[in-house]
Amino acid sequence: MADLVDRLAFHPGEREAQRVAGTSEMAERVRPIISDAIPRGAFDFLVRRRMLVLGARDRDGRPWATALVGPEGFLSAADPHTLRVDATPVPTDPLADVLRDEVDVGTLAIDLLMRKRLRVNGRWRPTPRGGEVEVHQAFGNCPKYIQARVMTGEPAASHPVVRRADRLDTSRSVLVSTADTFFIATAADVGADVSHRGGNPGFVQVVSPTELSWPDYAGNAMMMTAGNLGVNPSAGLLFPDWESGATLQLTGAARVREAVERGSGPANGLETVFRVTEAVWTENAFPPAWTAPAYSRFN
Repeated sequence: MADLVDRLAFHPGEREAQRVAGTSEMAERVRPIISDAIPRGAFDFLVRRRMLVLGARDRDGRPWATALVGPEGFLSAADPHTLRVDATPVPTDPLADVLRDEVDVGTLAIDLLMRKRLRVNGRWRPTPRGGEVEVHQAFGNCPKYIQARVMTGEPAASHPVVRRADRLDTSRSVLVSTADTFFIATAADVGADVSHRGGNPGFVQVVSPTELSWPDYAGNAMMMTAGNLGVNPSAGLLFPDWESGATLQLTGAARVREAVERGSGPANGLETVFRVTEAVWTENAFPPAWTAPAYSRFN
């Protein structure tokens, strides 16, 4: 029956989130950008990327977001309906096990310097060198809130060092509270999704060692992340440490609510509250030594 689902239509959770945010009409106007094929013009964009953010659910149904990195060419479009990924996460990654089988994934290919991004959601199938994604949705996003930075280092050659906890310690709280970028993975019955979140340092609030919050900013009006959370509150977050090459992955539950305090700038009056159930800190999982960020004018 899953094959009968119109994956190019908004699901009920997305429509409700659009109604609450007052973006229903705008969302319908932009909906035609969602396709079941990678645009031909994006083939070269993919080949030149060195990072892919991927979101999926583990075997317990918990969403996680992770980053796959490689040299130029590790991403390619075998054809308009197939995204090829010649990379796998580090063995200790929360998604390493599930990516050995077929699984629904959301992916985000992002050019931080040029502030361009392409989202490709679909069905992951493992290959000897990584995996291929059967495209269910493909669409570009606007450049808003992306901090421009360039990778100047390579992935660490040493083995990953992993620490797991059920809350944030002081060091991880500082990383989150000073972050200008993170990624969020969500899922619904129709599949998985991963999206970018950005703002000036401090836009993510550490309310407690187990609770975070951040304002919703005006974006493409489709409210896909909020829509998924409306039907399935489970979510996964990825915070890269751009200097050290470590990553902080969180899984837990999130909900979108009216903001306690109405922010200025791009805030739309809503905020997301996230409760941590597990935190995974992995050293040597990500390229270190990125350039200092040039903050988005939309922040």
